Amino acid sequence: MSAPEAPFEIIIKPKSVFTLGWKELWQYRELLYFFTWKEIKVRYKQAALGILWTLLQPLAMMTIFVLLLAQGMGLKTGNIPAPVYYLCGLLIWNLFNHGVTHASQSMVSNANIIKKIYFPRLVIPLSAVLTSSFDFMISLVLFYGLLLYYSIINSFSVAWLHLGISILIAYIIVIFTAFSLGTFLSAINVKYRDVRYVLPFLIQTLFFITPVMYDTSIIKQPWIKTILELNPLNFAIDLIRNNIINSSTFLWPEWSFWVPVVIILLYITAIYTFRKTEAYFADIV
Repeated sequence: MSAPEAPFEIIIKPKSVFTLGWKELWQYRELLYFFTWKEIKVRYKQAALGILWTLLQPLAMMTIFVLLLAQGMGLKTGNIPAPVYYLCGLLIWNLFNHGVTHASQSMVSNANIIKKIYFPRLVIPLSAVLTSSFDFMISLVLFYGLLLYYSIINSFSVAWLHLGISILIAYIIVIFTAFSLGTFLSAINVKYRDVRYVLPFLIQTLFFITPVMYDTSIIKQPWIKTILELNPLNFAIDLIRNNIINSSTFLWPEWSFWVPVVIILLYITAIYTFRKTEAYFADIV
């Protein structure tokens, strides 16, 4: 009588080579969709005002900036009405802020799922960032409403196309930046829970070096200008503001060579850090 065959084992382990993971993410795109949709439903499920909070939060902050900065301190916003000027900066900042904040905590908050089944772990921080995109799209309704109210662009023209393109480019820049920083912090946060204490300080610092409340042209010190030029959010906000005023040409901000360099380096660093720690997520979280 022959001995029974030993049961075989299937061992799932990370690839031995460095990979960006986009091919695997595409294969699991339905899972990414369900993760994102779940986050959206959970966020507004028990809120009395629900999705209206997406409009009320930037509207309230915009009102404070107008009353305090434009009317109280007399800060000028050029040819752009103050509400439109400040809301433009808030749209970009909220997209980045919410994306990084939720992505950085995403691995820890989904610890139970990570321990049970295998799927590309990048799905988790990416879905957190895409959830913030939903808020961004809803807030655009308020933004375009203000444009119509102030008759900045009151009929279909090339200016609408230019503004739409500038918003799309700014969105891609911010999403890429938020995903990179959020993914890096999510990987670090699995082992070092100090991230929850460092993150508020980091976000607050980035807020002050992002031109949400001010025009970068008023900055005189060269070293401060250099720091601002390294900030991808600075480029994204200036890009939209430059194309708000009706114009026959697409207006780029002063291009900084370092903006794409910063984005690429941040992305590669985030993915490399995530890959190096990915094999230990289920054991640590």
